[in-house]
Amino acid sequence: MPVHKRKYRSGKVVWRYVFNAPGSTAKERTQIVESGFATKREAETAEAARRVSVESEHKLRKLQGLAAQRAPRDTSPLPKTLGALLDEFFSEHGGKRLARKTLERYREQAAMLDADLLKMPLADLTALHLSREWNRLLQSGGHTRADKTPRPLSTKTVRNIAGVVSSAYGRGIEWGMVSINPVKPSKPPVIRKKPRFALTPAQQRLLIDASSSEWGMTVFLELEAATGGRRGEVLALRWSDIKDGVLSIERSLSQTRAGLEFKETKTGRENRIVLPGSAISALSAHRVAQEQFRIQFGPTYRTDLDLVFCNLDGSPLRPDSVSSAISALCRRLKLPAGASLHTLRHSHGSHLIAGGVSLAEVSKRLGHSSVYVTATVYAHAIAGRDDEVTKKWEAFQAAENARTKNSDLV
Repeated sequence: MPVHKRKYRSGKVVWRYVFNAPGSTAKERTQIVESGFATKREAETAEAARRVSVESEHKLRKLQGLAAQRAPRDTSPLPKTLGALLDEFFSEHGGKRLARKTLERYREQAAMLDADLLKMPLADLTALHLSREWNRLLQSGGHTRADKTPRPLSTKTVRNIAGVVSSAYGRGIEWGMVSINPVKPSKPPVIRKKPRFALTPAQQRLLIDASSSEWGMTVFLELEAATGGRRGEVLALRWSDIKDGVLSIERSLSQTRAGLEFKETKTGRENRIVLPGSAISALSAHRVAQEQFRIQFGPTYRTDLDLVFCNLDGSPLRPDSVSSAISALCRRLKLPAGASLHTLRHSHGSHLIAGGVSLAEVSKRLGHSSVYVTATVYAHAIAGRDDEVTKKWEAFQAAENARTKNSDLV
C-alpha cells in the first residue's frame, strides 16, 4: 500500500506516501517518498499526482534517449539537377527496393548520359533535351573497350536508359521536386521485337549431347530443358531442394560487382516442379560423379553450400561464365542465330503449349508472376495453334448439331 500513517509520542499523526520509481528492479530500486500530510486522503491525492508526473518524466526521458540513438536527420541539399535527382533515386533504392545487380545496371545506364545534360537544372530540362539525347546515344552513345571509340547503342539499351530517367522523374513528382515527367513526350525509341524462336527437340538434344561434362554442364542443360528454370535459380539449387522427384526452387544466384550472392526468386515465391524420369536419372549419375570430387578435395570442399551445380571444390559457378560457354557452344553447333541458354527456357514453354498444356499450368511451371506474362511471351506459340482451335470448334459444332438432331427425332 503506497500510503502509510505514522504516530509520534506526542500524539501527532502524519501521513506519507512511498512508491517505486519507474524502471526500478529488485536489485536496483529507487523509491519516491514524501511525508507531512495531515490526512490519508490528502496523502493519496498527492501520491496519485506525483506518480503521474514521475511516469510522464520517465517516458519523456526514454523517448529522448531513443531519439538520440537514431541516425541524424539528412540535411543534404535537395536535388536541383538531373544528375542529383538520379543519385537520390539510386540512394533511395539502394538495398531497399532493388536487387544489387539491378541497381548496378541502372547506375551503368545512367552513366551513359551526357555530362552536360546531368548538370542541367530540373526546371530547365525539357522533352526536347531528352529527345536529342536519345538520338545522340543511338548514334554514338557507346564506345569500344579497346580505344573508347564512340559507337552506336542499341535501341533496347537507349530505351532502358530512358526508363531509368523516367523512374527517377516519377519519384521526383512524388517528392514534389518536379511537376511533370518529360520522358514520355520525348518519344524514346521504340524497340522492334524480334520474333522469338524455340529449339526443336532434335536441336535441343544435339546441344545437350555436345556439351562438356565439366562441372556437370550436360546434366545442367538436361535439367534446364526439362524444367525451363531460370539460369540463376538452377545454379542456386541444393541437393536438399530435390526430394521424391520434386524440385523446389526457393532462391537464385546473382552475379554482381561485389561478387556472387544468393537472393530470393524473381517473383519472391517458391516454385515446385515435378521432374521427368530422364532428369532424375541424370541427376543421380551427376551426384555420384560429384561425390568423387568431395572425396578428392576433402575438408576444403564446400559441403556447407550443398550445391547441385558448382566448381570442382563445391563453390558457386559464375552465371555469366555459364551463359558465355553455352552461347559459344550454340554458335559452334550452328544452331539458329541468337540461340542461348535462355532459349532452352523458352523452348520448354513452347513445347508445353504445343503439347496442349494450358497457359495457367505453363505459367506456374515457369514461375511467371501471372498468366498474362505467359500469354504475352508465348503469343507466337498460341497463334501457331489457331488451325487446331478451328478444328476443335468445328468438331464441337458438329457434335452439338448431331445431338440436337437426335433429340428431335425422339
